[in-house]
Amino acid sequence: MNKDKINHGLYRAYFRIVYLPVPVSKKPISLRTPICSFDAMNGILCPQCESKLDSGQLTKSDVDASIKLVQLSQKIPQIEKFTLNSCRESNGNYVLYLSSADIMTIRQSRELYRILQGEFVGKIWLVEQGCDDKKFIEDMFFPIKILTINQLWAPGGVRKTKVIVSGRKTSRFPIDVDKIIVISQHLRKIELVVEFERK
Repeated sequence: MNKDKINHGLYRAYFRIVYLPVPVSKKPISLRTPICSFDAMNGILCPQCESKLDSGQLTKSDVDASIKLVQLSQKIPQIEKFTLNSCRESNGNYVLYLSSADIMTIRQSRELYRILQGEFVGKIWLVEQGCDDKKFIEDMFFPIKILTINQLWAPGGVRKTKVIVSGRKTSRFPIDVDKIIVISQHLRKIELVVEFERK
Protein backbone atom coordinates (compact mmCIF):
# COMPACT_ATOMS: atom_id res chain seq x y z
CA MET A 1 0.00 0.00 0.00
CA ASN A 2 1.21 3.51 -0.84
CA LYS A 3 2.84 5.15 2.20
CA ASP A 4 1.28 8.54 1.40
CA LYS A 5 -2.19 6.98 1.40
CA ILE A 6 -1.50 5.39 4.78
CA ASN A 7 -0.32 8.70 6.25
CA HIS A 8 -3.31 10.52 4.76
CA GLY A 9 -5.64 7.95 6.28
CA LEU A 10 -4.04 8.35 9.68
CA TYR A 11 -4.28 12.13 9.33
CA ARG A 12 -8.00 11.98 8.61
CA ALA A 13 -8.53 9.48 11.42
CA TYR A 14 -6.76 11.83 13.81
CA PHE A 15 -9.31 14.55 13.18
CA ARG A 16 -12.18 12.15 13.69
CA ILE A 17 -10.75 11.37 17.11
CA VAL A 18 -10.22 15.01 18.05
CA TYR A 19 -13.58 16.40 17.05
CA LEU A 20 -15.91 14.44 19.25
CA PRO A 21 -19.62 15.30 19.07
CA VAL A 22 -20.82 17.87 21.59
CA PRO A 23 -24.37 18.34 22.91
CA VAL A 24 -26.56 20.14 20.39
CA SER A 25 -28.28 23.25 21.69
CA LYS A 26 -31.59 24.52 20.36
CA LYS A 27 -30.22 28.05 20.55
CA PRO A 28 -29.55 29.37 17.01
CA ILE A 29 -25.99 30.35 16.13
CA SER A 30 -25.29 33.91 14.98
CA LEU A 31 -21.52 33.66 15.54
CA ARG A 32 -19.69 33.30 12.21
CA THR A 33 -16.68 30.99 11.95
CA PRO A 34 -14.43 29.50 9.24
CA ILE A 35 -16.43 26.24 9.34
CA CYS A 36 -20.18 25.93 8.90
CA SER A 37 -22.49 26.37 11.89
CA PHE A 38 -23.63 22.75 11.93
CA ASP A 39 -20.05 21.48 12.14
CA ALA A 40 -19.08 23.97 14.84
CA MET A 41 -22.13 23.05 16.91
CA ASN A 42 -21.72 19.28 16.60
CA GLY A 43 -17.95 19.04 16.71
CA ILE A 44 -17.67 17.13 13.42
CA LEU A 45 -16.82 18.14 9.87
CA CYS A 46 -19.17 17.88 6.90
CA PRO A 47 -17.69 16.67 3.57
CA GLN A 48 -17.31 20.26 2.32
CA CYS A 49 -15.40 21.51 5.38
CA GLU A 50 -13.35 18.30 5.53
CA SER A 51 -12.37 18.86 1.90
CA LYS A 52 -11.27 22.42 2.75
CA LEU A 53 -9.20 21.05 5.63
CA ASP A 54 -7.55 18.46 3.39
CA SER A 55 -6.75 21.09 0.75
CA GLY A 56 -5.31 23.58 3.24
CA GLN A 57 -8.11 26.16 2.92
CA LEU A 58 -8.85 25.46 6.58
CA THR A 59 -6.40 24.62 9.36
CA LYS A 60 -6.79 22.45 12.43
CA SER A 61 -6.61 25.68 14.46
CA ASP A 62 -9.54 27.12 12.46
CA VAL A 63 -11.63 24.08 13.33
CA ASP A 64 -10.60 23.94 16.99
CA ALA A 65 -11.22 27.65 17.57
CA SER A 66 -14.57 27.56 15.78
CA ILE A 67 -15.85 24.75 17.99
CA LYS A 68 -14.57 26.41 21.16
CA LEU A 69 -16.15 29.79 20.37
CA VAL A 70 -19.50 28.32 19.34
CA GLN A 71 -19.70 26.40 22.60
CA LEU A 72 -18.87 29.56 24.57
CA SER A 73 -21.40 31.61 22.58
CA GLN A 74 -24.17 29.42 23.98
CA LYS A 75 -23.35 30.77 27.44
CA ILE A 76 -21.87 34.23 26.77
CA PRO A 77 -24.07 36.67 24.78
CA GLN A 78 -21.18 38.94 23.69
CA ILE A 79 -19.53 36.11 21.76
CA GLU A 80 -22.71 35.42 19.76
CA LYS A 81 -22.06 38.57 17.72
CA PHE A 82 -18.42 37.76 16.93
CA THR A 83 -16.98 36.86 13.55
CA LEU A 84 -13.96 34.57 13.76
CA ASN A 85 -12.28 34.90 10.37
CA SER A 86 -9.43 32.51 11.11
CA CYS A 87 -7.13 31.16 13.79
CA ARG A 88 -3.44 30.56 13.22
CA GLU A 89 -1.18 28.51 15.48
CA SER A 90 2.45 29.47 15.90
CA ASN A 91 4.75 27.62 18.27
CA GLY A 92 1.95 26.85 20.69
CA ASN A 93 0.44 30.35 20.45
CA TYR A 94 -2.92 31.12 18.82
CA VAL A 95 -3.63 34.25 16.80
CA LEU A 96 -7.37 34.92 16.48
CA TYR A 97 -8.35 37.12 13.55
CA LEU A 98 -11.46 39.07 14.52
CA SER A 99 -13.14 42.36 13.64
CA SER A 100 -11.98 45.53 15.39
CA ALA A 101 -15.34 45.73 17.21
CA ASP A 102 -14.98 42.15 18.50
CA ILE A 103 -11.44 42.85 19.71
CA MET A 104 -12.60 45.99 21.51
CA THR A 105 -15.35 44.01 23.25
CA ILE A 106 -12.81 41.50 24.55
CA ARG A 107 -10.29 44.15 25.60
CA GLN A 108 -12.94 45.96 27.61
CA SER A 109 -13.65 42.87 29.71
CA ARG A 110 -10.88 41.11 31.60
CA GLU A 111 -13.33 38.34 32.50
CA LEU A 112 -14.22 37.68 28.86
CA TYR A 113 -10.55 37.59 27.90
CA ARG A 114 -9.83 35.22 30.79
CA ILE A 115 -12.61 32.87 29.65
CA LEU A 116 -11.36 32.85 26.05
CA GLN A 117 -7.78 32.29 27.15
CA GLY A 118 -8.89 29.38 29.30
CA GLU A 119 -10.12 27.52 26.21
CA PHE A 120 -6.67 27.37 24.61
CA VAL A 121 -3.59 25.49 25.79
CA GLY A 122 -1.32 28.33 24.59
CA LYS A 123 -1.53 32.10 24.78
CA ILE A 124 -4.06 33.82 22.51
CA TRP A 125 -3.36 37.01 20.57
CA LEU A 126 -6.13 39.17 19.08
CA VAL A 127 -5.47 40.64 15.63
CA GLU A 128 -7.77 42.61 13.35
CA GLN A 129 -8.79 40.74 10.23
CA GLY A 130 -7.33 42.16 7.01
CA CYS A 131 -4.88 44.43 8.82
CA ASP A 132 -1.58 45.63 7.38
CA ASP A 133 1.79 44.86 8.97
CA LYS A 134 1.75 48.03 11.11
CA LYS A 135 -1.65 47.22 12.63
CA PHE A 136 -0.63 43.58 13.11
CA ILE A 137 2.38 44.70 15.16
CA GLU A 138 0.28 47.16 17.18
CA ASP A 139 -2.29 44.46 17.98
CA MET A 140 0.41 42.00 18.99
CA PHE A 141 2.00 44.50 21.38
CA PHE A 142 -1.28 45.61 22.97
CA PRO A 143 -1.57 47.06 25.62
CA ILE A 144 2.00 48.35 25.26
CA LYS A 145 2.31 51.68 23.46
CA ILE A 146 4.45 51.65 20.32
CA LEU A 147 6.38 54.88 19.82
CA THR A 148 7.75 54.27 16.32
CA ILE A 149 7.77 51.64 13.59
CA ASN A 150 10.43 52.02 10.90
CA GLN A 151 11.83 49.93 8.07
CA LEU A 152 15.57 49.35 7.92
CA TRP A 153 17.92 47.36 5.74
CA ALA A 154 20.40 44.96 7.31
CA PRO A 155 23.60 43.75 5.63
CA GLY A 156 22.85 41.43 2.75
CA GLY A 157 19.77 43.38 1.70
CA VAL A 158 17.53 41.94 4.43
CA ARG A 159 14.63 44.22 5.30
CA LYS A 160 13.77 44.45 8.97
CA THR A 161 11.14 46.32 10.95
CA LYS A 162 12.40 48.29 13.92
CA VAL A 163 9.91 48.84 16.72
CA ILE A 164 10.49 51.14 19.69
CA VAL A 165 8.10 50.51 22.57
CA SER A 166 7.44 52.59 25.66
CA GLY A 167 8.84 51.60 29.03
CA ARG A 168 11.77 49.47 30.09
CA LYS A 169 12.23 45.75 29.64
CA THR A 170 12.11 44.06 33.04
CA SER A 171 11.05 40.67 34.37
CA ARG A 172 7.61 42.20 35.01
CA PHE A 173 7.07 43.45 31.46
CA PRO A 174 3.47 42.43 30.61
CA ILE A 175 4.13 40.74 27.26
CA ASP A 176 6.64 38.27 25.91
CA VAL A 177 8.54 40.19 23.24
CA ASP A 178 10.43 37.09 22.08
CA LYS A 179 7.13 35.36 21.30
CA ILE A 180 5.96 38.34 19.26
CA ILE A 181 9.18 38.26 17.25
CA VAL A 182 8.76 34.53 16.50
CA ILE A 183 5.04 34.81 15.64
CA SER A 184 5.57 37.84 13.39
CA GLN A 185 8.25 36.00 11.44
CA HIS A 186 6.21 32.81 11.18
CA LEU A 187 2.85 34.27 10.19
CA ARG A 188 3.78 37.51 8.40
CA LYS A 189 7.46 37.11 7.45
CA ILE A 190 8.21 40.26 9.45
CA GLU A 191 11.76 40.45 10.80
CA LEU A 192 11.30 42.45 14.00
CA VAL A 193 13.97 44.40 15.85
CA VAL A 194 12.54 45.57 19.18
CA GLU A 195 14.02 48.33 21.29
CA PHE A 196 12.75 49.94 24.49
CA GLU A 197 12.31 53.63 25.18
CA ARG A 198 14.29 53.37 28.40
CA LYS A 199 17.39 51.24 28.77
